[in-house]
Amino acid sequence: MGGTRLTGTAEGGGNRLFKNNRDGTFTDVTSRAGLAKTGWACGVCVADYNNDGFDDIFVSGWGDNILYRNNGDGTFTDVTKASGLKQSAGRWGTGCTFLDYNRDGNLDLFVANYIGSFDPAKAPKPGMAANCQYSGMPVLCGPRGFPFGQHSLYRNNGDGSFTDVSVQSGIAKARNSYGLTAIAADFDDDGWPDIYVACDSTPSLLFLNNHDGTFREEGALRGVAYSEDGQEQAGMGVAVNDYDLDGHLDIFKTNFADDTSNVYHNDGRGSFDDVTRRVGLGVENRFVSWGSGIVDLDNNGLPDLFAVTGNVYPNLERLSPNYPVKSPRILFRNLGGGRFEELFEAGKALAEAHVSRGCAFGDFDNDGDLDILIVNLNETPSLLRNDLSSSNHWLKVKLIGKISNRSAIGARLVIKAGDQTQTQEIQSQSSFLSCNDPRLHFGLGSATSAEIKVRWPNGGWQSFSKVESNQLVSIKEGVGIVPTIGWRA
Repeated sequence: MGGTRLTGTAEGGGNRLFKNNRDGTFTDVTSRAGLAKTGWACGVCVADYNNDGFDDIFVSGWGDNILYRNNGDGTFTDVTKASGLKQSAGRWGTGCTFLDYNRDGNLDLFVANYIGSFDPAKAPKPGMAANCQYSGMPVLCGPRGFPFGQHSLYRNNGDGSFTDVSVQSGIAKARNSYGLTAIAADFDDDGWPDIYVACDSTPSLLFLNNHDGTFREEGALRGVAYSEDGQEQAGMGVAVNDYDLDGHLDIFKTNFADDTSNVYHNDGRGSFDDVTRRVGLGVENRFVSWGSGIVDLDNNGLPDLFAVTGNVYPNLERLSPNYPVKSPRILFRNLGGGRFEELFEAGKALAEAHVSRGCAFGDFDNDGDLDILIVNLNETPSLLRNDLSSSNHWLKVKLIGKISNRSAIGARLVIKAGDQTQTQEIQSQSSFLSCNDPRLHFGLGSATSAEIKVRWPNGGWQSFSKVESNQLVSIKEGVGIVPTIGWRA
């Protein structure tokens, strides 16, 4: 998905769907698939909301949110109005994530809203207000002063339609935030999905699931609303994974320039410590950071931290060399023991300067390592192929729900290989308003086999021992390991 300019022509903007040809190349099938549309699109999340075996697409944006139903024949149909997801005029939808918040087997939908009602004609000009200055220099206006957006939760009725339950679920109570990326994951290890929202210029939000169809917002109480020194931040991207292999899902949140990204360490009960400086990330605050990932890029079993960057104020570069418009990608290598080091010489592709926003992680060429797709402003995306040359082993797992939702959104995988135990969950949105490969990837280091434990979204467990490394394993709920269709190493 992509946006266009407020005035003039689309200039090549709009949605894009690229089909993987399985030979290292892609074909643009946007028009053929019925997805051609221009507008102000922001976020995307993917899941099989109607449990028919085909992944559907939800696109959020200013003016329009769109639900595209996958017809199963390579085409999609806009079913936004029929499904009950049409939003009111002027609302600016951003973060979105499918989740089964009531564990009934049907995927519900959470949508974050950046601004409640946005009219470009009424927006203040650079320098006219306090939110239109940065370091004393006039810039494009930030969100402060605009009406807050109300975040929305839609319950899946199981018949292809949704009901707005924002008020009765408690989601609508959180009214004072400019929401961006949204991730659903079980942060307090109680078997029910919670929701974390990175917010711009306001405290970030953590909605904890009460198991009765309602949520309570406890971001400040749980330690993930502010910086370590208690300041509001410009939260952009979010990644969730277990970086220190203690079995609990931690949070990596990216922020604006002159501020570090956050690493929030989970104590296993849904309370977090800001360990940004302790783990070694306090050295980097030069750039505006966006898409992010806690991903094992060298298959050694220790998830690394990756982020893309790019400024939002094109005029600042002329006023100060400290604020370049284009900037490089950021990579912190996991050293183990809860420590990271920034890598400055990790390949030419990482050093290239761009104005980037979203990024997604997945093994597009099925060679056993994670590649990265990056969305850049005013230029083509960047596809970074990982040419890992180490002898480390890996395992990739695809989950297929049967009793739970077909996409297995919310399922937890625990992989034990050697003396390492890794924990991941399948998520519908991650990074910055992006969606990753749903096949979960695990680096195994020197281990040649692993034990797999799956906790399905409905709470049931399955276990598999001595699964050989260097393969994609497909597991169907209640059945077990099944043949993988279409896999080609």
